[in-house]
Amino acid sequence: MRLIEKITSYQNMTQAIEQVKKNKGAPGVDEMTVDELDHYFYQQGRDLVQEIRSMTYRPKAVKRVYIPKSDGKQRPLGIPTVVDRVVQQATAQQLSRIFDVHFSETSYGFRPNRSAHQAIEKVLDYLNEGYEWLIDMDIEKYFDTVHHDKLISTLRERVKDRETLHLIRVFLKAGIMENGFVSPNETGVPQGSLCKASHKPPYAKYSVMQSKLQKAYG
Repeated sequence: MRLIEKITSYQNMTQAIEQVKKNKGAPGVDEMTVDELDHYFYQQGRDLVQEIRSMTYRPKAVKRVYIPKSDGKQRPLGIPTVVDRVVQQATAQQLSRIFDVHFSETSYGFRPNRSAHQAIEKVLDYLNEGYEWLIDMDIEKYFDTVHHDKLISTLRERVKDRETLHLIRVFLKAGIMENGFVSPNETGVPQGSLCKASHKPPYAKYSVMQSKLQKAYG
């Protein structure tokens, strides 16, 4: 079975719908809510799958919103429509099966059955073993600078399905709507895809684990 067929299979799409409903989040530019997904896919799911497989599917622009950061600045997020989030989720579920096995054992970010809790627990293990240094690094504006062609080229090393690569490409090029105007997206990936709109500051929900880490440092 081709990858695009696995992505658009009934089982995979149903799983994606349930995950997007579970994540909740705000509507995109078309104002459709997650509560309308079941009805939409009952009525138009077959046509949507056909569009994806025939490479005629075109995602809508993402809605630009801003959330405050702890340093007083604002973080830009892009909110796709709920239908586009389902397609993204369905794609991510299948891509994860291909790429996850090649990730480092000590990689915890954005992986199935991995969490920041586990990462902090691992740091505590290292501290208990006698290690004394912890380095916190971040790539500034990484998502804003992702090179589309290089990303597709990297994906192509393990994904040979042209329909799937085309699907990812059209999502990258979907554009961003802000103040009623759509601007093209030639580089970067909007932060917010598959994320809740009610965003909290990074790691806020891991405060208990942070407290343990701080005590370990004494």
